[in-house]
Amino acid sequence: MVSVRLFISAAATTLIATGAFAADMQLPPPQPQYQPPPMMYAPPPVVQQPLGGWYLRGDVGVGMQSFNSFDHSQVNSGFIWPASWSIVQKDMGDTSIFGVGVGYEFNNWFRADVTTEYRTKAMWKATGSYTNSCAGGGTCFDVTQGNMSSAVVMANAYIDLGTWWCLTPYVGAGLGGAYNRITGLQDLGLNSDGTTGFGFTTSDSGSWDFAWNAQAGLTYNVTNNFKVDLNARYLRLGSPVTSEVFCQNTPSCPGALYTLSNTSSWDFRIGLRWMLQPETPPMMMAPAPMQPLMSRG
Repeated sequence: MVSVRLFISAAATTLIATGAFAADMQLPPPQPQYQPPPMMYAPPPVVQQPLGGWYLRGDVGVGMQSFNSFDHSQVNSGFIWPASWSIVQKDMGDTSIFGVGVGYEFNNWFRADVTTEYRTKAMWKATGSYTNSCAGGGTCFDVTQGNMSSAVVMANAYIDLGTWWCLTPYVGAGLGGAYNRITGLQDLGLNSDGTTGFGFTTSDSGSWDFAWNAQAGLTYNVTNNFKVDLNARYLRLGSPVTSEVFCQNTPSCPGALYTLSNTSSWDFRIGLRWMLQPETPPMMMAPAPMQPLMSRG
């Protein structure tokens, strides 16, 4: 019995000592294990916006035209113009606009171009009234109407205000000249006693006037070399003068010349611009080097 007890006690002592020794031992450091590098994807291409270069442009649109006053002068100095004469109504129709131009983009915020455009024939009308010298007393009327078309040449400069999501707002202004042509003029006099008078011109008139514009717009960059432009413009066309009006069925004729003073237009256009330099290829960014990942075993 004693020997068995001694054997069990010795065995227990040995197990306890072995466990304590194992608890005091430090484990060996983990060995690094190689992990395959992660998949690396190329970033999207970065497109360099071309700076500078020649471009062509084309525009179409509509112009809402008007004139400030309908002034007159006369060839026959012996005719006394009624002192009570006044314009009671005036109007001018809309015109269609067709334009082309060539320009140069100096950098990403400044460009300039020279444009020429044709503005289609639009009818205008002015009605005047007077009381003194009116046949039959009361109020007499004089209705004058004709057509006006224009050819406009402009030198323009623009400031681009930055590009966001392919959209570039801009402002601009221009100076130039307008060749205004007045055709088909007729002058109908309506007297209070029922009689009428009729005036006409034997030739059409055409003359150059100083013109200027101020504008603002928005450009959509379809590509670096192709752009769509939306534009609103105020255009001053000058003060075109009619040919001399000859009278028919009227005892005396003033030989009137009429002026459409300060003719202007609010234009709304859509245009296309083509850059003439080659398309800039995309620039690929090199991916950053990746370090292999280490993990503990």
